[in-house]
Amino acid sequence: MSKREAFLAAVCKENAEDFLRFIQLHNDKTEPFDVEEVVQEMPRDQRKSLWSRLAALLEDVLSKLPPERWGEKRDEGGQDMEVDSVDSEHVMAVVDGVTLVAAQSLQVLQDGDTYTALLGIANVLHDVLVLLPISEEPLQSALHGLFELWWKKGLKEKERFGRTALYISLQKCFTVKRVGVEIQRIWNLHEVLLTVDYDSDENKEITDLLLQCFYRPDFIRNDDGKRFLVFLFSWNLNFILVIHGTIKNQLEFFSKKVLLHIMEIYFRAWKKASGDFLEKIEHACVQDFMQNAILLRRTSPVHSKVRQIVSYFNLRKGCHHVDKMLYTLYKPILWIALNASNSEVRANATLIFTEAFPIHDPDDPKNMDTVVQKQLDIAMNLLDDPHPAVRSNAILGVCKILAKCWELFPPVIITDFLKKIVLELPNDTSSADVRCSVFKCLTIVLDNALSHPLLEKLLPNLKHSLHDTSEKVRSAFLDMLIKVKAVRAAKFWDVCHMDHLLARLAVDTPSVSKRIVNLLFKSFFPVNESDKEWCCRCMTLAQMNPMAARKFYLHAFRHTAPTNIIKLMLAIRRVLNTCLQANGDVSAMNDSNKENSTIEQPELLKDMAVVSSLLEIVVILWKSVEKTLKQNEEAQKFTTAKFGSVLGKYFCAFEDVRCIAPLIQLASFMPPAAVPKFSCGVLSKLRRMETGTEPKHYSQLLDCMCRWGQTGDILELITDWLSEAQPKEGEKAGSSRRVRIQETVEAKPDLALAYLDYLLTQSQTREKVLGLGQRPLMHLHCVLGNWKLVLYTHLESSENPDSASVQTAMKAFTCCGRFGAHLQHNSEGGRDYLLSLELDASWISERVLPFMVKPTETEGEVSDSSLSLAVQITEGFLTVCRDVILVGLSDEEFRGQILHLCSLILVSESGYLCTPAILPILKEVADSYVPEDVEALHNPEHPTTVILSVVANIFQKIIELLTRRLKKDPEEGQQLCQSAVAGLSDFLQTAQTWDRAPLNGVFSTLFAVIVVEKTHKLHKISHPEEVIVPETLDDMPPLPSTLLSVILKSPSVTKAFLAEINSSLDSDAVESLTELAAVLHILAVINHTGKFKAGLKSAAVCVQRRLGRHAVVAVDGGDIQRLIYESSVKTINNILDL
Repeated sequence: MSKREAFLAAVCKENAEDFLRFIQLHNDKTEPFDVEEVVQEMPRDQRKSLWSRLAALLEDVLSKLPPERWGEKRDEGGQDMEVDSVDSEHVMAVVDGVTLVAAQSLQVLQDGDTYTALLGIANVLHDVLVLLPISEEPLQSALHGLFELWWKKGLKEKERFGRTALYISLQKCFTVKRVGVEIQRIWNLHEVLLTVDYDSDENKEITDLLLQCFYRPDFIRNDDGKRFLVFLFSWNLNFILVIHGTIKNQLEFFSKKVLLHIMEIYFRAWKKASGDFLEKIEHACVQDFMQNAILLRRTSPVHSKVRQIVSYFNLRKGCHHVDKMLYTLYKPILWIALNASNSEVRANATLIFTEAFPIHDPDDPKNMDTVVQKQLDIAMNLLDDPHPAVRSNAILGVCKILAKCWELFPPVIITDFLKKIVLELPNDTSSADVRCSVFKCLTIVLDNALSHPLLEKLLPNLKHSLHDTSEKVRSAFLDMLIKVKAVRAAKFWDVCHMDHLLARLAVDTPSVSKRIVNLLFKSFFPVNESDKEWCCRCMTLAQMNPMAARKFYLHAFRHTAPTNIIKLMLAIRRVLNTCLQANGDVSAMNDSNKENSTIEQPELLKDMAVVSSLLEIVVILWKSVEKTLKQNEEAQKFTTAKFGSVLGKYFCAFEDVRCIAPLIQLASFMPPAAVPKFSCGVLSKLRRMETGTEPKHYSQLLDCMCRWGQTGDILELITDWLSEAQPKEGEKAGSSRRVRIQETVEAKPDLALAYLDYLLTQSQTREKVLGLGQRPLMHLHCVLGNWKLVLYTHLESSENPDSASVQTAMKAFTCCGRFGAHLQHNSEGGRDYLLSLELDASWISERVLPFMVKPTETEGEVSDSSLSLAVQITEGFLTVCRDVILVGLSDEEFRGQILHLCSLILVSESGYLCTPAILPILKEVADSYVPEDVEALHNPEHPTTVILSVVANIFQKIIELLTRRLKKDPEEGQQLCQSAVAGLSDFLQTAQTWDRAPLNGVFSTLFAVIVVEKTHKLHKISHPEEVIVPETLDDMPPLPSTLLSVILKSPSVTKAFLAEINSSLDSDAVESLTELAAVLHILAVINHTGKFKAGLKSAAVCVQRRLGRHAVVAVDGGDIQRLIYESSVKTINNILDL
């Protein structure tokens, strides 16, 4: 029996197992059996018999286990589950085999074959596919391939099978990771859509899947995907609108790359369309984008993307069809927009108009010149538009037009435009953006070489723009000069004189300076010339403008290699060596005479300013290549040796004060052994400095020692001076002062503190200090902490707190706190230095606060000087603590201790004097917590809630103290209020970010105190003439005036305060007529600002409802009550605009 006969015999229910074995042989690549070959070799009658037997086999197995039961097999239990499982696997294997044979049969199907049985098999398999569980993906793929092949063969009922194949491909496109294959299948099946009815509800699922293709970037980027999406625009007219709406909704989320593909899809869809489809795409899609590009605000997230899509069409001008389309679509919208009253619409229209210029009808070439001239007149008028945004866009557009169409325009038109842009608009004092646009856009014109002769004559008129008040204008002007130099349109020094460029380089910002250096680099550092020439030009630049020279070489490393920088440094060294030779010191001078022959020594010797500038330039250059030198040990040794051999002689020869600073910096770049004479005397110079010396005299020396690794010597000097200057224990206060004066002849504690302050302020020196061992740092911290004993001694005495010794002790005390903060930050763990600050807080509460009482009330036990010193100590310590909290070094315990100290200060008799120092503490503590921590705030025992409750309570205490001081001593209270304004502003700015307890209670405190103060004043009215509604803050009582002035400084704080007013009114906390009048007086003052209308009206409506209850009482209560009521009604009407 042949293979054909054996295979044909196996296709029946009795031999199903044989059939499955044949299928396995086909799937096994090592076996020679192939179903396609067997079917192809069969005669026509045998193939027909095969298909009939396949249909019978399929019908038989499906009757045993219908497809709808396949999904239930795993839900059944026990023995039945095993039987069903075996049956179902057998059934699916047979279905899979039938599908395989049917697909192979389609491959070899010949003309004239009767495939009715095969069609029946396909229909049955189609029904199977509909009911197939998701888990049977291999069988689904086989059926999918069968139906796809059926469509390609163009057989009967291909529409039904093709639709199913397309539907499955669309589904898989959104589930598989590699979508390329599925997208290709979709494109191969795209003609199926021509057989699908768009309006039918049965096809809604396919329509939704088609729209989802526009959401998928992988689909949009794929070439076959783009072809398919373009094809969708030609499927159905109504579907075009749906596609366009889908893309518009997704436009905000498309990346720039995806947007490029979207633009291409629209353009290709338009290009391929015809008839009604073309008209629909043009008017529903392209013109819609044009209109949106004109009408959308620039702040819209999709404005820039819509503009890009429109630009894609505009930039394809020159083709007859594109020109005609642009002319037709722009005609009804663009010319109206250019004359719109809205400046933003005009600005958008200007960009589109100039980009699409000229907009003309290609079918009417006779009127081309007239149309272009009319549009040029429009462009000229746009340059005079009253709004700067329109003028800026017009400048950009006109420059693009000139660059593109220079050869086509008459010289008169070009000259008129350029004169307008170059001579008039750079002087537009109303807008820096317009002036900036001139220079940015002239670079576009410069790209056209034909413009250079005319611009060479006009550009010198712009020279004064280098000194424009706006930095961005100066930067744009310099960018234009760099472009002029690059395209060789003119000599840049003819446009702007060199002296002006150097003057601006000397004083301008880094952004502008970098551009000037870029412009001048080849002039003063010609890389192709010798290093002698570099040095000569360096000296020339130093003589012309020393500050500009320093700035120039500060940025020189950006434009040349480090090797060239080092060569220039050595060339300057050879020049400086000539000064030593002129003094007769030729030892260690082994440089050849030839190297120095180009320098005029007498001229150099006469001008020490040039020498100092050269030294400064060497320092600047060395700093710029310092990292490179560290990476190249050989180059560093060579450079160090060269300068080290002469640096000592430079100190002797160049004694001018201007030369000393750069020489010290130069010495700091080298190891101390390279400059032994100088390095040995640095510490001695620091010792000999006088107290009060300006930092510029010792800062260089401190930097030098730190770079040499001698920071420990400086710290030892500081520690010694601070220790020696302290009074000895056991001595009386008076004698202690006398001995201290004698001992501080050598010890200079003020200078030591100045040194320490500088070392901790500069980041590089601070790293060196903190890098020392713990022992010297802890010792210094301990010595600084001992100075608080000196402060206590002065508290007990009557010495003036402004005396030198008291101020030294104060500086040491605050420096101790700051130094401790640095040590805490540098520590690996623990809170030793926070604990030190907490101990200082305890010391203040126990030793300092007792002195914060009024002298008159304690019978002279505490003097004014002691009170003043106590306040200074407390405020200084609170400032340190504020900074510790600000930089995030504090923990929960530390914040609690400091807030406890603040509470103790406020309850002391004169603690109110420290209010300006306490408010910043409250602000920083509140800032260290996050308002979104809802879980913590709902728990009253949580540490966060406890701390913030303390903050709110302290703030309430401060407000009470301000009220009390204003009543007891109005003048002092007013001064106290003014000194607290800054702290109140910062704290309220933080408090307004909280919308829940406990910090939102701050605003209820403010509202309550303002209402109480104002109500109190209303109760004191005795004459009807005194019933006046305030308009400004000056009309309010002192404390409400101060508090409202703070509140009104910030819109966000004002809104929070108005929200508190509304909340209080809703809770019926304000009921009486005078209280309501007080609230209205507050609202009247806020209303006078002309802002916050919504919050004011909401509060006024609440007051209006409650005020109606007092109408009768006001009439019966006397003239004053009646006038208060009437004035309140008028105030409400004014706020509500009734």
